[in-house]
Amino acid sequence: MIRKAKAVWRGSGRAGNGVRTTDSGVLRGTLYSFKTRFERKMVTSLVRVGSLPRPVVPSTLLKVLLAAGVICACASASVGDASLESTGAGAEIRIGNVVPYTGELAAFGAMGKAESGYFDMLNDAGGINGRKVRFLSYDNGSDPVEMVNLTRRLVEADKVLLIFASFGTLGNLAVRGYLNERQVPQLFVASGDDEWAHPEHFPWTMGWPPAFRTEGRIYANYIQAYYPGKKIAVLWQRDEFGRDLYRGLEDGFGDSSSMIVSDITFDLTDKSLDTQIDVLRNSGAEILVFDGAPAMAARAIRHLADIDWHPVFLLDNASASIANALRPAGLENSTGVISTAYLKDASDPAWTGDADMKAFLSFMDRYYPEGDKDDSYAIFGYAVAQALAEVLKRCGDDLSRSCVLRQAQSLRNFHVPVMLPSIVVNISPTDYHPIKQMRLVQFDGRSWQPIGDVIDSAFVGSSVR
Repeated sequence: MIRKAKAVWRGSGRAGNGVRTTDSGVLRGTLYSFKTRFERKMVTSLVRVGSLPRPVVPSTLLKVLLAAGVICACASASVGDASLESTGAGAEIRIGNVVPYTGELAAFGAMGKAESGYFDMLNDAGGINGRKVRFLSYDNGSDPVEMVNLTRRLVEADKVLLIFASFGTLGNLAVRGYLNERQVPQLFVASGDDEWAHPEHFPWTMGWPPAFRTEGRIYANYIQAYYPGKKIAVLWQRDEFGRDLYRGLEDGFGDSSSMIVSDITFDLTDKSLDTQIDVLRNSGAEILVFDGAPAMAARAIRHLADIDWHPVFLLDNASASIANALRPAGLENSTGVISTAYLKDASDPAWTGDADMKAFLSFMDRYYPEGDKDDSYAIFGYAVAQALAEVLKRCGDDLSRSCVLRQAQSLRNFHVPVMLPSIVVNISPTDYHPIKQMRLVQFDGRSWQPIGDVIDSAFVGSSVR
Protein backbone atom coordinates (compact mmCIF):
# COMPACT_ATOMS: atom_id res chain seq x y z
CA MET A 1 0.00 0.00 0.00
CA ILE A 2 1.31 3.46 -0.91
CA ARG A 3 0.68 6.23 1.58
CA LYS A 4 1.25 9.80 0.48
CA ALA A 5 2.05 12.83 2.61
CA LYS A 6 3.23 16.39 2.14
CA ALA A 7 5.74 18.20 4.33
CA VAL A 8 6.46 21.91 4.08
CA TRP A 9 9.45 23.45 5.86
CA ARG A 10 9.29 27.15 6.76
CA GLY A 11 12.37 29.07 7.75
CA SER A 12 15.99 28.06 7.51
CA GLY A 13 17.75 24.98 8.84
CA ARG A 14 17.43 24.26 12.55
CA ALA A 15 15.51 27.48 13.19
CA GLY A 16 12.57 26.58 10.95
CA ASN A 17 9.32 24.71 11.49
CA GLY A 18 7.63 22.07 9.36
CA VAL A 19 4.01 21.15 8.72
CA ARG A 20 2.92 17.65 7.71
CA THR A 21 -0.34 16.60 6.06
CA THR A 22 -1.29 13.10 4.90
CA ASP A 23 -3.78 12.33 2.16
CA SER A 24 -5.65 10.11 4.61
CA GLY A 25 -6.24 13.08 6.90
CA VAL A 26 -4.64 11.40 9.91
CA LEU A 27 -2.03 14.14 9.95
CA ARG A 28 -3.51 17.53 9.14
CA GLY A 29 -1.27 20.55 9.47
CA THR A 30 0.77 18.75 12.14
CA LEU A 31 3.76 20.82 13.25
CA TYR A 32 7.32 19.70 13.89
CA SER A 33 10.65 21.39 14.42
CA PHE A 34 14.22 20.22 14.01
CA LYS A 35 14.53 19.94 17.79
CA THR A 36 11.39 17.93 18.42
CA ARG A 37 11.70 15.60 15.44
CA PHE A 38 15.46 15.12 15.15
CA GLU A 39 17.44 16.33 18.15
CA ARG A 40 15.03 14.51 20.47
CA LYS A 41 15.66 11.37 18.39
CA MET A 42 12.08 10.28 17.89
CA VAL A 43 11.76 7.10 15.85
CA THR A 44 11.59 8.44 12.32
CA SER A 45 13.46 7.98 9.08
CA LEU A 46 15.26 11.03 7.75
CA VAL A 47 15.39 11.96 4.09
CA ARG A 48 16.56 15.13 2.41
CA VAL A 49 14.54 17.51 0.30
CA GLY A 50 17.19 19.82 -1.05
CA SER A 51 19.00 20.97 2.08
CA LEU A 52 15.98 20.71 4.36
CA PRO A 53 15.09 17.78 6.61
CA ARG A 54 11.80 15.93 6.32
CA PRO A 55 10.64 13.09 8.53
CA VAL A 56 8.86 10.04 7.15
CA VAL A 57 6.76 8.30 9.78
CA PRO A 58 6.69 4.51 9.30
CA SER A 59 3.21 3.04 9.26
CA THR A 60 3.92 0.89 12.31
CA LEU A 61 5.07 3.93 14.27
CA LEU A 62 2.00 5.81 13.09
CA LYS A 63 -0.19 3.08 14.56
CA VAL A 64 1.68 3.33 17.87
CA LEU A 65 1.26 7.10 17.92
CA LEU A 66 -2.43 6.78 17.17
CA ALA A 67 -2.94 4.15 19.85
CA ALA A 68 -1.11 6.30 22.41
CA GLY A 69 -3.13 9.36 21.49
CA VAL A 70 -0.04 11.36 20.46
CA ILE A 71 -1.58 12.47 17.18
CA CYS A 72 -5.30 12.25 17.84
CA ALA A 73 -7.39 12.11 20.98
CA CYS A 74 -8.51 8.55 21.53
CA ALA A 75 -10.10 9.02 24.93
CA SER A 76 -13.80 9.77 25.08
CA ALA A 77 -14.52 13.48 25.29
CA SER A 78 -17.63 12.80 27.34
CA VAL A 79 -15.55 11.10 30.03
CA GLY A 80 -13.37 14.20 30.39
CA ASP A 81 -16.40 16.46 30.58
CA ALA A 82 -18.29 14.37 33.11
CA SER A 83 -15.98 15.22 35.98
CA LEU A 84 -16.21 18.89 35.10
CA GLU A 85 -20.00 18.88 35.07
CA SER A 86 -20.17 17.19 38.46
CA THR A 87 -17.91 19.65 40.29
CA GLY A 88 -19.32 21.13 43.46
CA ALA A 89 -20.27 24.74 43.96
CA GLY A 90 -17.01 25.49 45.75
CA ALA A 91 -14.69 23.87 43.22
CA GLU A 92 -12.01 25.92 41.48
CA ILE A 93 -12.20 26.88 37.83
CA ARG A 94 -9.10 25.68 36.00
CA ILE A 95 -8.11 27.68 32.93
CA GLY A 96 -5.24 26.67 30.64
CA ASN A 97 -3.03 29.00 28.62
CA VAL A 98 0.17 28.79 26.55
CA VAL A 99 2.15 31.93 25.66
CA PRO A 100 5.80 32.73 24.86
CA TYR A 101 7.45 34.06 28.02
CA THR A 102 10.88 33.42 26.49
CA GLY A 103 12.34 33.33 22.99
CA GLU A 104 11.90 35.64 20.02
CA LEU A 105 8.26 36.39 20.87
CA ALA A 106 8.75 36.92 24.60
CA ALA A 107 7.23 40.42 24.38
CA PHE A 108 3.81 38.78 24.01
CA GLY A 109 4.30 37.12 27.39
CA ALA A 110 2.89 40.31 28.90
CA MET A 111 -0.51 39.04 27.80
CA GLY A 112 -0.24 35.98 30.03
CA LYS A 113 1.13 37.97 32.96
CA ALA A 114 -1.72 40.46 32.77
CA GLU A 115 -4.28 37.66 32.48
CA SER A 116 -2.76 35.93 35.51
CA GLY A 117 -2.89 39.17 37.47
CA TYR A 118 -6.50 39.76 36.50
CA PHE A 119 -7.59 36.35 37.81
CA ASP A 120 -5.61 36.98 41.00
CA MET A 121 -7.60 40.20 41.38
CA LEU A 122 -10.87 38.34 40.89
CA ASN A 123 -9.84 35.72 43.44
CA ASP A 124 -9.06 38.41 46.00
CA ALA A 125 -12.60 39.70 45.47
CA GLY A 126 -14.15 36.25 46.00
CA GLY A 127 -13.69 34.66 42.61
CA ILE A 128 -16.39 34.06 39.99
CA ASN A 129 -19.76 33.05 41.41
CA GLY A 130 -17.97 32.03 44.58
CA ARG A 131 -15.38 29.86 42.83
CA LYS A 132 -11.68 30.65 42.77
CA VAL A 133 -9.90 30.67 39.43
CA ARG A 134 -6.73 28.67 38.93
CA PHE A 135 -4.94 30.05 35.89
CA LEU A 136 -2.32 27.64 34.54
CA SER A 137 -0.11 29.43 32.03
CA TYR A 138 2.87 27.70 30.43
CA ASP A 139 5.80 29.04 28.41
CA ASN A 140 6.34 27.46 25.00
CA GLY A 141 9.62 29.31 24.48
CA SER A 142 8.25 30.83 21.23
CA ASP A 143 8.14 27.30 19.76
CA PRO A 144 4.71 26.47 18.27
CA VAL A 145 5.54 22.76 18.35
CA GLU A 146 6.03 22.85 22.11
CA MET A 147 2.57 24.35 22.40
CA VAL A 148 1.12 21.01 21.30
CA ASN A 149 2.76 19.18 24.19
CA LEU A 150 1.80 21.83 26.72
CA THR A 151 -1.82 21.96 25.56
CA ARG A 152 -2.12 18.20 25.93
CA ARG A 153 -0.62 18.48 29.42
CA LEU A 154 -3.19 21.12 30.37
CA VAL A 155 -6.09 19.01 29.13
CA GLU A 156 -5.00 15.54 30.17
CA ALA A 157 -2.89 16.10 33.29
CA ASP A 158 -4.08 19.43 34.67
CA LYS A 159 -7.73 18.78 33.76
CA VAL A 160 -8.48 22.36 32.75
CA LEU A 161 -12.02 23.39 31.89
CA LEU A 162 -10.91 25.27 28.79
CA ILE A 163 -7.92 26.62 26.87
CA PHE A 164 -7.92 30.40 26.88
CA ALA A 165 -6.07 33.06 24.86
CA SER A 166 -3.11 30.89 23.87
CA PHE A 167 -0.84 32.91 21.61
CA GLY A 168 0.05 32.37 17.96
CA THR A 169 -1.32 30.97 14.74
CA LEU A 170 0.72 27.84 14.05
CA GLY A 171 0.51 26.38 17.55
CA ASN A 172 -3.22 27.01 17.85
CA LEU A 173 -3.82 25.47 14.44
CA ALA A 174 -1.91 22.39 15.52
CA VAL A 175 -4.10 21.79 18.59
CA ARG A 176 -7.43 22.91 17.13
CA GLY A 177 -8.45 19.48 15.85
CA TYR A 178 -7.43 17.81 19.11
CA LEU A 179 -9.40 20.25 21.25
CA ASN A 180 -12.49 20.09 19.05
CA GLU A 181 -12.44 16.30 19.04
CA ARG A 182 -12.39 16.32 22.84
CA GLN A 183 -14.91 19.19 22.95
CA VAL A 184 -12.62 21.42 24.99
CA PRO A 185 -13.34 25.14 24.45
CA GLN A 186 -10.43 26.90 22.75
CA LEU A 187 -11.60 30.41 23.51
CA PHE A 188 -10.37 33.82 22.45
CA VAL A 189 -7.26 32.67 20.60
CA ALA A 190 -4.62 35.40 20.67
CA SER A 191 -4.24 35.53 16.90
CA GLY A 192 -6.10 37.38 14.18
CA ASP A 193 -6.12 34.50 11.71
CA ASP A 194 -9.42 33.79 9.95
CA GLU A 195 -9.04 30.11 10.86
CA TRP A 196 -10.70 30.75 14.22
CA ALA A 197 -13.98 31.74 12.56
CA HIS A 198 -15.22 28.38 11.24
CA PRO A 199 -17.95 27.34 13.70
CA GLU A 200 -19.41 24.92 11.18
CA HIS A 201 -16.22 22.84 11.27
CA PHE A 202 -14.57 23.80 14.57
CA PRO A 203 -17.33 24.97 16.92
CA TRP A 204 -15.10 24.80 20.02
CA THR A 205 -12.53 27.29 18.66
CA MET A 206 -12.99 31.05 18.43
CA GLY A 207 -10.59 33.96 18.14
CA TRP A 208 -10.52 37.38 19.75
CA PRO A 209 -8.70 40.24 17.98
CA PRO A 210 -9.85 41.65 14.65
CA ALA A 211 -8.74 39.55 11.71
CA PHE A 212 -5.32 40.28 10.18
CA ARG A 213 -6.93 40.22 6.76
CA THR A 214 -9.48 42.84 7.81
CA GLU A 215 -6.63 45.03 9.05
CA GLY A 216 -4.98 44.75 5.65
CA ARG A 217 -8.18 45.90 3.95
CA ILE A 218 -8.37 48.87 6.31
CA TYR A 219 -4.85 49.96 5.33
CA ALA A 220 -5.68 49.57 1.65
CA ASN A 221 -8.82 51.70 2.04
CA TYR A 222 -6.85 54.36 3.92
CA ILE A 223 -4.08 54.50 1.31
CA GLN A 224 -6.54 54.77 -1.55
CA ALA A 225 -8.40 57.59 0.21
CA TYR A 226 -5.39 59.65 1.30
CA TYR A 227 -2.51 58.61 -0.99
CA PRO A 228 -4.06 57.65 -4.33
CA GLY A 229 -1.56 56.57 -6.94
CA LYS A 230 1.40 56.42 -4.55
CA LYS A 231 3.81 53.52 -4.84
CA ILE A 232 3.66 51.00 -1.99
CA ALA A 233 6.23 48.56 -0.60
CA VAL A 234 5.39 45.79 1.87
CA LEU A 235 7.76 44.17 4.35
CA TRP A 236 6.10 41.16 5.91
CA GLN A 237 6.89 38.25 8.18
CA ARG A 238 7.05 34.96 6.29
CA ASP A 239 4.30 33.05 8.09
CA GLU A 240 0.51 32.84 8.25
CA PHE A 241 0.37 36.07 10.25
CA GLY A 242 2.23 38.11 7.66
CA ARG A 243 0.57 36.40 4.72
CA ASP A 244 -2.97 37.13 5.94
CA LEU A 245 -2.45 40.87 6.29
CA TYR A 246 -0.77 41.00 2.88
CA ARG A 247 -3.76 39.22 1.35
CA GLY A 248 -6.02 41.77 3.00
CA LEU A 249 -4.04 44.55 1.32
CA GLU A 250 -4.50 42.87 -2.05
CA ASP A 251 -8.21 42.37 -1.36
CA GLY A 252 -8.61 46.03 -0.44
CA PHE A 253 -6.75 47.35 -3.47
CA GLY A 254 -8.57 45.07 -5.89
CA ASP A 255 -7.81 46.26 -9.41
CA SER A 256 -5.41 48.83 -7.96
CA SER A 257 -3.07 46.20 -6.48
CA SER A 258 -0.43 47.32 -8.99
CA MET A 259 0.20 50.17 -6.52
CA ILE A 260 2.28 47.58 -4.62
CA VAL A 261 5.56 47.87 -6.49
CA SER A 262 7.62 45.64 -4.21
CA ASP A 263 7.19 43.22 -1.32
CA ILE A 264 9.83 41.29 0.61
CA THR A 265 9.51 38.77 3.41
CA PHE A 266 11.68 38.11 6.43
CA ASP A 267 12.01 35.38 9.04
CA LEU A 268 11.54 35.94 12.73
CA THR A 269 15.09 34.73 13.31
CA ASP A 270 16.66 37.32 10.98
CA LYS A 271 19.15 39.50 12.83
CA SER A 272 18.76 42.47 10.51
CA LEU A 273 16.25 43.89 8.04
CA ASP A 274 18.69 46.35 6.50
CA THR A 275 19.04 44.55 3.18
CA GLN A 276 15.30 44.14 2.69
CA ILE A 277 14.61 47.78 3.51
CA ASP A 278 17.36 49.00 1.19
CA VAL A 279 15.81 47.01 -1.67
CA LEU A 280 12.34 48.40 -0.93
CA ARG A 281 13.70 51.94 -0.87
CA ASN A 282 15.24 51.46 -4.30
CA SER A 283 11.83 50.44 -5.66
CA GLY A 284 10.74 54.07 -5.47
CA ALA A 285 8.01 53.34 -2.93
CA GLU A 286 6.56 56.26 -1.00
CA ILE A 287 4.54 54.13 1.44
CA LEU A 288 5.89 51.22 3.49
CA VAL A 289 3.54 48.71 5.12
CA PHE A 290 5.18 46.60 7.83
CA ASP A 291 3.70 43.38 9.14
CA GLY A 292 5.74 41.47 11.70
CA ALA A 293 6.73 41.03 15.34
CA PRO A 294 7.47 44.08 17.54
CA ALA A 295 11.22 43.49 17.83
CA MET A 296 11.46 43.37 14.04
CA ALA A 297 9.35 46.51 13.76
CA ALA A 298 11.79 48.33 16.04
CA ARG A 299 14.71 47.31 13.83
CA ALA A 300 12.88 48.47 10.73
CA ILE A 301 12.00 51.88 12.16
CA ARG A 302 15.58 52.43 13.40
CA HIS A 303 17.03 51.57 10.01
CA LEU A 304 14.63 53.92 8.23
CA ALA A 305 15.98 56.73 10.40
CA ASP A 306 19.58 55.63 9.84
CA ILE A 307 19.26 55.81 6.05
CA ASP A 308 17.13 58.97 6.18
CA TRP A 309 14.20 57.36 4.34
CA HIS A 310 10.85 58.70 5.50
CA PRO A 311 7.99 56.92 3.71
CA VAL A 312 4.47 56.89 5.10
CA PHE A 313 4.90 53.99 7.54
CA LEU A 314 1.97 51.70 8.39
CA LEU A 315 2.56 49.29 11.26
CA ASP A 316 0.47 46.20 12.03
CA ASN A 317 -1.66 46.37 15.19
CA ALA A 318 0.10 43.36 16.76
CA SER A 319 3.34 45.38 16.85
CA ALA A 320 1.86 48.76 17.71
CA SER A 321 3.30 48.58 21.20
CA ILE A 322 4.98 51.69 22.56
CA ALA A 323 6.83 49.57 25.10
CA ASN A 324 8.05 46.83 22.75
CA ALA A 325 8.38 48.47 19.34
CA LEU A 326 8.27 52.27 19.31
CA ARG A 327 10.32 53.02 22.39
CA PRO A 328 13.11 50.56 21.40
CA ALA A 329 13.09 52.12 17.92
CA GLY A 330 13.30 55.62 19.41
CA LEU A 331 10.18 57.68 20.03
CA GLU A 332 11.46 60.44 17.77
CA ASN A 333 12.01 57.91 14.98
CA SER A 334 8.51 56.52 15.48
CA THR A 335 6.67 59.83 15.26
CA GLY A 336 4.16 59.71 12.41
CA VAL A 337 3.78 55.91 12.35
CA ILE A 338 0.23 54.85 11.48
CA SER A 339 -1.53 51.77 12.84
CA THR A 340 -4.91 50.52 14.04
CA ALA A 341 -6.40 50.24 17.53
CA TYR A 342 -9.45 48.86 19.29
CA LEU A 343 -8.20 49.25 22.87
CA LYS A 344 -7.53 52.44 24.81
CA ASP A 345 -3.94 53.64 25.09
CA ALA A 346 -2.80 54.12 28.69
CA SER A 347 -0.34 56.82 27.57
CA ASP A 348 -3.01 58.92 25.84
CA PRO A 349 -3.86 62.04 27.90
CA ALA A 350 -7.42 61.77 26.55
CA TRP A 351 -8.04 58.93 29.02
CA THR A 352 -6.52 60.63 32.06
CA GLY A 353 -9.87 61.04 33.77
CA ASP A 354 -11.42 57.85 32.41
CA ALA A 355 -12.65 55.62 35.27
CA ASP A 356 -11.98 52.40 33.39
CA MET A 357 -8.40 53.39 32.60
CA LYS A 358 -7.87 54.44 36.20
CA ALA A 359 -9.00 50.94 37.19
CA PHE A 360 -6.51 49.44 34.72
CA LEU A 361 -3.63 51.53 36.03
CA SER A 362 -4.50 50.59 39.62
CA PHE A 363 -4.59 46.95 38.55
CA MET A 364 -1.12 47.27 37.05
CA ASP A 365 0.23 48.84 40.24
CA ARG A 366 -1.03 46.01 42.43
CA TYR A 367 -1.21 42.86 40.31
CA TYR A 368 1.39 43.41 37.58
CA PRO A 369 3.80 45.97 39.08
CA GLU A 370 6.74 44.81 36.96
CA GLY A 371 4.73 45.40 33.79
CA ASP A 372 4.84 48.45 31.56
CA LYS A 373 1.62 50.47 31.56
CA ASP A 374 2.36 51.55 27.99
CA ASP A 375 2.53 47.92 26.87
CA SER A 376 -0.43 47.20 24.58
CA TYR A 377 -0.03 43.47 25.27
CA ALA A 378 -0.71 44.07 28.96
CA ILE A 379 -3.97 45.86 28.22
CA PHE A 380 -4.82 43.11 25.69
CA GLY A 381 -4.46 40.50 28.43
CA TYR A 382 -6.51 42.58 30.86
CA ALA A 383 -9.28 43.07 28.27
CA VAL A 384 -9.57 39.47 27.10
CA ALA A 385 -9.55 38.25 30.71
CA GLN A 386 -12.49 40.58 31.41
CA ALA A 387 -14.38 38.97 28.54
CA LEU A 388 -13.72 35.44 29.77
CA ALA A 389 -14.76 36.43 33.29
CA GLU A 390 -18.07 37.63 31.85
CA VAL A 391 -18.57 34.31 30.06
CA LEU A 392 -17.87 32.31 33.22
CA LYS A 393 -20.08 34.57 35.32
CA ARG A 394 -22.98 33.91 32.94
CA CYS A 395 -22.46 30.16 33.37
CA GLY A 396 -23.70 30.37 36.95
CA ASP A 397 -23.45 26.94 38.57
CA ASP A 398 -23.28 25.09 35.25
CA LEU A 399 -19.57 24.85 34.55
CA SER A 400 -19.83 22.22 31.85
CA ARG A 401 -17.76 22.83 28.76
CA SER A 402 -20.92 22.95 26.66
CA CYS A 403 -22.31 25.75 28.83
CA VAL A 404 -19.05 27.71 28.61
CA LEU A 405 -19.27 27.48 24.82
CA ARG A 406 -22.94 28.54 24.76
CA GLN A 407 -22.25 31.58 26.91
CA ALA A 408 -19.28 32.59 24.76
CA GLN A 409 -21.48 32.28 21.68
CA SER A 410 -24.09 34.56 23.24
CA LEU A 411 -21.95 37.65 23.89
CA ARG A 412 -23.89 40.42 22.15
CA ASN A 413 -22.95 44.10 22.11
CA PHE A 414 -20.66 43.47 25.05
CA HIS A 415 -18.35 46.41 25.68
CA VAL A 416 -15.11 45.62 27.44
CA PRO A 417 -14.37 48.70 29.58
CA VAL A 418 -10.87 49.30 28.15
CA MET A 419 -12.05 49.10 24.55
CA LEU A 420 -12.45 52.29 22.56
CA PRO A 421 -15.94 53.81 22.61
CA SER A 422 -18.34 52.31 20.05
CA ILE A 423 -16.32 49.08 19.79
CA VAL A 424 -18.15 46.03 21.09
CA VAL A 425 -17.89 42.25 21.14
CA ASN A 426 -20.48 40.37 19.09
CA ILE A 427 -20.48 36.57 18.83
CA SER A 428 -23.14 34.14 17.71
CA PRO A 429 -23.21 30.39 16.94
CA THR A 430 -22.60 31.27 13.28
CA ASP A 431 -20.28 34.29 13.68
CA TYR A 432 -16.94 33.76 15.42
CA HIS A 433 -15.43 37.18 14.68
CA PRO A 434 -15.80 38.78 18.15
CA ILE A 435 -14.32 42.19 17.30
CA LYS A 436 -15.05 43.64 13.88
CA GLN A 437 -14.23 47.29 14.51
CA MET A 438 -10.94 49.17 14.62
CA ARG A 439 -9.73 52.74 14.49
CA LEU A 440 -6.84 54.17 12.53
CA VAL A 441 -4.34 55.92 14.80
CA GLN A 442 -1.08 57.85 14.39
CA PHE A 443 1.79 58.10 16.87
CA ASP A 444 2.61 61.68 17.89
CA GLY A 445 5.83 60.92 19.75
CA ARG A 446 4.04 60.23 23.01
CA SER A 447 0.78 58.36 22.38
CA TRP A 448 -1.54 57.09 19.65
CA GLN A 449 -3.95 59.70 18.31
CA PRO A 450 -7.12 58.81 16.37
CA ILE A 451 -7.46 59.36 12.64
CA GLY A 452 -11.11 59.73 11.64
CA ASP A 453 -13.93 57.55 12.94
CA VAL A 454 -14.18 53.98 14.15
CA ILE A 455 -14.24 51.72 11.12
CA ASP A 456 -17.24 49.45 11.48
CA SER A 457 -16.48 47.13 8.58
CA ALA A 458 -13.58 46.98 6.17
CA PHE A 459 -15.78 44.94 3.85
CA VAL A 460 -18.30 47.65 3.14
CA GLY A 461 -16.34 50.73 4.16
CA SER A 462 -18.95 52.05 6.60
CA SER A 463 -18.04 53.82 9.83
CA VAL A 464 -19.53 55.01 13.09
CA ARG A 465 -18.43 57.74 15.43
